Amino acid sequence: MRSVGTLTRADLAESINRRVGLSRAESLTMVESILDHLCDALAEGENVKISGFGTFLLRDKAERIGRNPKTGVEVPITPRRVLTFRASQMLKDRICAGD
Repeated sequence: MRSVGTLTRADLAESINRRVGLSRAESLTMVESILDHLCDALAEGENVKISGFGTFLLRDKAERIGRNPKTGVEVPITPRRVLTFRASQMLKDRICAGD
């Protein structure tokens, strides 16, 4: 069922199907709905916090001067918006428990 090394939408839907008992179609619709809502919020400029999991943060980066590492030539880097993810302490503790 689960792809090696990657958790997919289908894997999430299958998990909902088994744990909650919704049909496969309803489970997939639920996963799609959650992801759509998350994407819409980010597209509108909102940060998204999922308690116990982490926070998706939008940052506006100003224009700056970069340098080509190979040639050393300075090049302007255009301003842009970037998406970052900061894991919650609970997630970090759960992931790093095996260290």
